[in-house]
Amino acid sequence: MPLQARIARSAVTRTTPNLTLSNIFVNTTNMHPEAPTIPRPAQPDPPKDRPSQTMPERLAAILHLVRVLLGHGRRLAETTAAQAALPSFATMAAVVGTHDLPSMLARVRRGILRLMALETYLLARAQKGRDIAFVPPRDRAPPSPKDEPPPASVPPRRRPFDPDSLRIPTVQELEAEVRRRPIGRTIAYICMDLAVIPGFCTGELWNHLLETLQNYGGSFTVLHAVRVRREHTYRRERDQRPDTWVWDWRDLRRPTVGQVLGYLIGDGPPDPLPA
Repeated sequence: MPLQARIARSAVTRTTPNLTLSNIFVNTTNMHPEAPTIPRPAQPDPPKDRPSQTMPERLAAILHLVRVLLGHGRRLAETTAAQAALPSFATMAAVVGTHDLPSMLARVRRGILRLMALETYLLARAQKGRDIAFVPPRDRAPPSPKDEPPPASVPPRRRPFDPDSLRIPTVQELEAEVRRRPIGRTIAYICMDLAVIPGFCTGELWNHLLETLQNYGGSFTVLHAVRVRREHTYRRERDQRPDTWVWDWRDLRRPTVGQVLGYLIGDGPPDPLPA
């Protein structure tokens, strides 16, 4: 028998021999006939399930990434028009694939709206304590524009998401897409619209984003293929714009990115949650 158990047993034996719960109640009543009977302690009700007050771990990490990207998107929306006249804007144009400001702003707006829909979805799951399940990645590159077109009699099949399209879905469509698609794929579409590339991010933020793509159904292969295609498109456009030739759009050193964005994605506090 353990030492602490022997000590406790010997202490009970010395002070109250033959001590039982029934003797306590009977003896107390006999000593004080006019005293009320001491009720037996009621068995406590089994603990009820309480709603989780702690946000699930994986969901919290994704929500933090969404807030950082949302802050980046809103800053782009505020500063892109003013930056478009500067030579350094060529670096951003190469990532987006065009110098056309309305096209760029349309993609930024679409990325922000998709982020807001994703944030709403994640917060709803967090209130129920439901975490996000891992999804195997699907590394499948988008079809190349050089692929042979289908026969004229067969209408071309539209891809679920065309990164080169400027169409902005409705809020209802975005909410349905967020619920239906893997979160990693939604994050990849957001990165295409908001010009999120490794050179524009802190190392920590990019690693976080890459893990999110890999763990939740996204694909870095597709994201990279879109970026390469947009660079080729920009080069053809740049040949017709001598005013952009003075700037090396391939320079992604930190001081250069500071001139283009004014920050690195992941620096500073993320965008706050709505009240």
